[in-house]
Amino acid sequence: MFTLVTSEDIAESASHTPIQRYQRDLNDQRSHSRGLIAGLWSRDFLNSFYSQLNRSSFRRLIVISNMDFLDRNINFDALLKFSHISHSTQQHLKRVYSSFSLCMLVAAAGAYANVVFGFLQGNFLTFAGTLGTMLWLMFTPHSYENEKKRLGILAAFAFFSGCGLGPILNLCIAVNPSIIPTAFLGTAVIFTCFTLSALYSKSRSFLFLGGILMSGLSLLTISSLLNIFIGSVFLFKMHMYVGLLVMCGFVLFDTQLIIDKAEKGDKDYVWHCVDLFLDFITIFRKLMIILAMNEKDKKKERK
Repeated sequence: MFTLVTSEDIAESASHTPIQRYQRDLNDQRSHSRGLIAGLWSRDFLNSFYSQLNRSSFRRLIVISNMDFLDRNINFDALLKFSHISHSTQQHLKRVYSSFSLCMLVAAAGAYANVVFGFLQGNFLTFAGTLGTMLWLMFTPHSYENEKKRLGILAAFAFFSGCGLGPILNLCIAVNPSIIPTAFLGTAVIFTCFTLSALYSKSRSFLFLGGILMSGLSLLTISSLLNIFIGSVFLFKMHMYVGLLVMCGFVLFDTQLIIDKAEKGDKDYVWHCVDLFLDFITIFRKLMIILAMNEKDKKKERK
């Protein structure tokens, strides 16, 4: 028997051929991909829009906060007020640091005279002058009549101490002249930070460091004497770094010890200035040696 095949059946069978089905699936996938891309684009666009909006709001908030900050009246004088220190002790500290500033100027003059003009080139002369003026100042009693005399002795002590820095300064100039201002700036920062830490501490919390620091100083002295016979570079470097740490501790200890002595009635600001001046000079000396050693090591590595 023959079956009648219409045109609709032929179209339906043609639409189910493998090629037609593949093309139809491919078109469906393309349309689906376009929909996803459009959705992602619109989502990214919205996210970027909201992020820009948030950034602008954040910037406005920063501007407003800065305006509020600038409108405030900041009292910088409050940073220099030490309510926990009595007025008499504060006046004593002003005299101590004024004398310290004088010592720094005179020591700079002594170092300049030694390096440039060759004044007191011998180490023994500078050591004898420094030790002699220090003992002279120690055995001169503190009184109003001896005040000017003791200030003159203090200036002489600072001058000889500055001359004693001449050999190290010449070494730094030979290695790299920039070591000197770098070491001086580093010493000033270290001294200022540790001094402020001691001044702002309401309780004399750093006085307990005295025994530890003296023990450390004794060990450093013994190690330096032993190293004269051993000649170890490693031991010398350790001596410099540990000695620098110990002297930083002495800035804390000496500052609070000066305050404690002043509170108890000891107003010898000239001798108290000697303690702080020795701390500063020793830190400066050790920093110059450390920087010079590091610079020499760098030059050896380059070669």
